[in-house]
Amino acid sequence: MPEPLRILCIGGPSPDLGLSPWGPFTCEDVSSLDQALDVLRQSPPDAILVRSPDADALERLLRWPALSQAVLESALVVAAPEPAVGPALKLLQRGAQDVLNGATLRNESLARRLRLAVERKRLDQAARKAYATDLATGLPNHAQLLEHMTHLLALREREPAPMALIVLRIEGLAGTEAALGAEAANVLRRKVAVRIRAGLRASDVVASLGSDSFAVLLAWIDAPDDAPHVAAKLAQQVRQPYNVAGSDRAVAVALGLAAYPEHGRDADALLRRATSQAASVATVGREGFANRIERGSTAAANDD
Repeated sequence: MPEPLRILCIGGPSPDLGLSPWGPFTCEDVSSLDQALDVLRQSPPDAILVRSPDADALERLLRWPALSQAVLESALVVAAPEPAVGPALKLLQRGAQDVLNGATLRNESLARRLRLAVERKRLDQAARKAYATDLATGLPNHAQLLEHMTHLLALREREPAPMALIVLRIEGLAGTEAALGAEAANVLRRKVAVRIRAGLRASDVVASLGSDSFAVLLAWIDAPDDAPHVAAKLAQQVRQPYNVAGSDRAVAVALGLAAYPEHGRDADALLRRATSQAASVATVGREGFANRIERGSTAAANDD
């Protein structure tokens, strides 16, 4: 018998999928996005089913700080009554596998959709692993980062030395896209990547973790206290305004940190800790850019 697919159900009771030929499934219920983050910290499920009762709930899901983490390893399926085209497309662009009409959805159809979403996610992960570069930034992607960390951690087991992983969650890209368009948001994301790379040593690794997060692997540090200082320096650099399409833009940053060996000895555990921390803390920055209205008089001229 095949291994059951783990389904995390958010915002509603688990569907009855027990007898479906598309399974087997095991379901776990949580009532809120905050509770879902606690599950993601422990072990990502095969699929996440989010039941959104209205348009406001869809918007909250789009603003969920842990959305990038949720779609990194799990197939995200959203069910909403008569989902609007705009939010549905945004969810797909952020990494959701499917957006369903919850008003007409039946359990057998849902079982089929969940199984296919999981299989599509697995194919996507395999393809990303084969092609290990994030095309928008030219940085290594999630799979390449994990592979590099795994090799480095094997070395650290033989030759012990402290190392650390920093995750930077960036807020402000969506506001730029809304104001200036998708290409401007991509330009801003690339400029953020350039700032991060410029603040590090050649031996450090910068990787892209989806649409709004970056990872920095400090392959060696002199002391565990060095990592928070590097993280604070990067956050300060990234928060300086940017010039995009003739407009001054700013971003805010939330930081997550995982240190070896204090917080784990394998790549998945370290990355999960850092991404969860970045998703659970408030962003800092965008002073003078309140309420997502981008203002400013000074922008960096050397982000290219």
